[in-house]
Amino acid sequence: MDYALAIDNAPDSIPGGTGVLLLHPSIGETDRIDTDFLKTDTDHFLVISTRTTAREVEQKLEHYDVDESKAVVLDTLSVERGYTRRRTDRVHYVSAPDDLDGIVAQTRDFLESHEGKLRVSVDSVTEMAYYADVDGAYEASERLLGLLDEHDAVGLFHLSNEVHDEETIDRFRGLFDAVVELDVDGSVETEF
Repeated sequence: MDYALAIDNAPDSIPGGTGVLLLHPSIGETDRIDTDFLKTDTDHFLVISTRTTAREVEQKLEHYDVDESKAVVLDTLSVERGYTRRRTDRVHYVSAPDDLDGIVAQTRDFLESHEGKLRVSVDSVTEMAYYADVDGAYEASERLLGLLDEHDAVGLFHLSNEVHDEETIDRFRGLFDAVVELDVDGSVETEF
């Protein structure tokens, strides 16, 4: 199954099972790329949020006019920060951004319980590495890519190219079939 892609300088579509690495500056405006990725040619999508709470994700989706009825949000911050949380059909929680097994398990549950064209956004791998470590974030990304392949889904994985050294960036780059690089000025370069 092919998925349409709404990213500048990228192919019009990508095959199911593709993981896209989004390399971006720390202050980069990734929301536009992320929301365009999620709302194009999609039946259901999962946002794995290690950077913001579910409420902030929902506000972002609303701001960018993304159909929230298709959304499931995995909030990894609220439990650790002691915020009030109510699990719903569309909002799930794990204990912290370093609960990598929990993140992978919740992603598997999402992919197994939804049909059609499925997308996953991991925002962000950098935060997973910060809370756990780079090796853990790499292994979790590898496991998530395996799930995308198994379920013919596609994913967008955020990684800040200002936080990690070149060796780490190259290591992650080698894991993905496609790389999108967002520059500080908003310009986009891609490798597919």
